Amino acid sequence: MKIIKKIEKAIQQKRTFCSFEYFPPKTPQGVNNLYDRFERMALLGPEFIDVTWNAGGVTSDLTIEICSNAQTVYGLETNMHLTCTNMPVEKIDHALREAKKAGVQNIFALRGDPPRGVKDWTQCENGFAFAIDLIRYIKKGYGDFFGIGVAGYPEVHPDSPSKEDDLKFLKEKVDAGADFIISQYFYDVDLFLQWVKDCRDAGINCPILPGLLPIQTYDKFINMIRMNNTSVPEYILKDLEPIKEDDQAVKDYGIKLLTEMSKKLIANGIPGIHIYTMNLERSARVILENLGLAQSQEIVKPLPWNRSLKNNRLKEDVRPIFWRNRIKSYIQRTDSWDEFPNGRWGDSRSPAYGEINLHSSSSFKYSNADCLAMWGNPEKPEEVFEVFSKYLKGEIKALPWCETALHKESSIIRERLININKKGFLSINSQPSVNGAPSTDKVYGWGPKNGFVFQKAYLEFFIKEEKLQKLEEAIKEDGFLSYYAINQKGDLKTNQKDETANAVTWGVFPGREILQPTIVELVSFLAWKDEAFTLWNIWKDLYDKNSKSYEIINELSTNYYLINIVDNNFQRVDKIYDILEKL
Repeated sequence: MKIIKKIEKAIQQKRTFCSFEYFPPKTPQGVNNLYDRFERMALLGPEFIDVTWNAGGVTSDLTIEICSNAQTVYGLETNMHLTCTNMPVEKIDHALREAKKAGVQNIFALRGDPPRGVKDWTQCENGFAFAIDLIRYIKKGYGDFFGIGVAGYPEVHPDSPSKEDDLKFLKEKVDAGADFIISQYFYDVDLFLQWVKDCRDAGINCPILPGLLPIQTYDKFINMIRMNNTSVPEYILKDLEPIKEDDQAVKDYGIKLLTEMSKKLIANGIPGIHIYTMNLERSARVILENLGLAQSQEIVKPLPWNRSLKNNRLKEDVRPIFWRNRIKSYIQRTDSWDEFPNGRWGDSRSPAYGEINLHSSSSFKYSNADCLAMWGNPEKPEEVFEVFSKYLKGEIKALPWCETALHKESSIIRERLININKKGFLSINSQPSVNGAPSTDKVYGWGPKNGFVFQKAYLEFFIKEEKLQKLEEAIKEDGFLSYYAINQKGDLKTNQKDETANAVTWGVFPGREILQPTIVELVSFLAWKDEAFTLWNIWKDLYDKNSKSYEIINELSTNYYLINIVDNNFQRVDKIYDILEKL
């Protein structure tokens, strides 16, 4: 969706909104940590995010990749920066094609800063001189497909001859097709409000968002305001002087300052705030908490999983649970499909239930060194069990099947998960039962307000073959439990007589059909099985083939079954764990 449509909707609803800016990190690990941050900060309900573009497009491929993942995997409306600096038309064409392909429908058009080490900005051959040239080019080639944002300077762009000229140039960009303006950061609210008034007087009527930069350290703050010649009220400098050596005190002051600035901006009719996060989370989160701007569950979580914003996935509202901890993998498997009839991802029996690259660590976000530090060198099964337990305790960050921390909702079953893992039931996916939690609940809630959400208890784990037979007998005696179990060779065991999908989450909302967005089904489980067993290789390949650690991991992946169990009596909490503990 175009960001201007989202802004206009928020204004119509008289709802103050926020947005965030990020930059491409310099290391692969930094990129992975940024994705984790996207996932957490998405819960704050930003209307959109920005991702910056370095001078000359030095990080252009990474910017496009981050924007694509933000839009497709994390469901964040993304505004991709695009600059003129050292950017020939061919490079701009490539960026626009890739953005459109990824479903990124918003471009932030900038002239850009000179490349590092170059004092003055110059136009490159076969490139553009000004942001307005870029706007006109986008409009000419893509019509109204892209929404376009531009930068504004409350204290006048350093290269503008005068304030009047600066306003004139800004109006020309808006007249050429820009939908909204985000300001350069500032610390004088009165100065910003006067600039907005001047813009309105000059005939600039589009939304203008204030750019706010939290103070992280005193030295960085001083360098930033000097670099951009930013005006700072005297009282701020006086407040900072006695605490400038205390980084935590400076951060806390920065949060308090931006909270007060934001309150004044909102009181004066500014519709939303744009936070330059510097890829940091805490300051932005606390500022929004102070302002009471945390969005409703209906906006933040319309479904229990993040809906992809890629064009061909907009109707998708049902997913198999197996990829819950590996969303990117699921997206890649089904991304080539172009139909989502009835909210489904198409006929799951299609040969297009795609292949992805699962070789060793290429499908995992942590380096071999990181993995060794987390998982060590186990030489007996019990030491592997302990690694799984450490993950559940939060002592290590990830397992091959779980790239992020345990879901918050699983905290109520954490101790039971730890107990069964210590005994060799190696869990990789779980959810507790939920019997009619309000849709506004901060942990379990999703979907429209005034609704109720439900979950069946679900557990997926690896189990030793000898224990599987006893487990099957216990499941048969219960009558409410359904399961699929399979080993690496493909030997399937189940108590299900057909391949009907089994809903494991559903929601009941006023005036709507019951939504069933998460399911278990056989054909998806069979597709997931290959991936689940191959992921053992990430662990196994850390070690020499003649080592005891390699032997132990290989033995587990070869001799264990993968099983998922659903307790179809959603009013029960502990039955699955009771049975496993008795084994």
